[in-house]
Amino acid sequence: MNPAPKPDHLPTSDGGSQLYKSAGKLNGRKALITGGDSGVGRSIAVLFAMEGANSFIAYLPQEERGAQQAKKLVEEKYYKCYLHSTDLKDRRNCKKLVENALKQLGGVDILINNAATQLIVEDIKDLEE
Repeated sequence: MNPAPKPDHLPTSDGGSQLYKSAGKLNGRKALITGGDSGVGRSIAVLFAMEGANSFIAYLPQEERGAQQAKKLVEEKYYKCYLHSTDLKDRRNCKKLVENALKQLGGVDILINNAATQLIVEDIKDLEE
């Protein structure tokens, strides 16, 4: 992408961006973020870290490279970031994710459910778990 996204910046009214000014709003908090390897999820992990939170990121196995980049962005300047590769379509994997997050972080204060795929159905009742 050109220009490259800046997960620690916010857009300005003139089409530019400025570094996010943190205020310690999440000091000591622990966040579990699904889909945190790229895009919005990665930005959330970085901005949460800037505010004082440690993160635990869930991502698909094929997104390892993006997850490692997200971890590097969070940890090089800010707080701890743990990674967990899994496919959340399986309920057992969801349970393992939460267990691992609780173990690594010592608790979870914030859940960002950002992992997604698009499924087109006529009625919401047609969606499976």
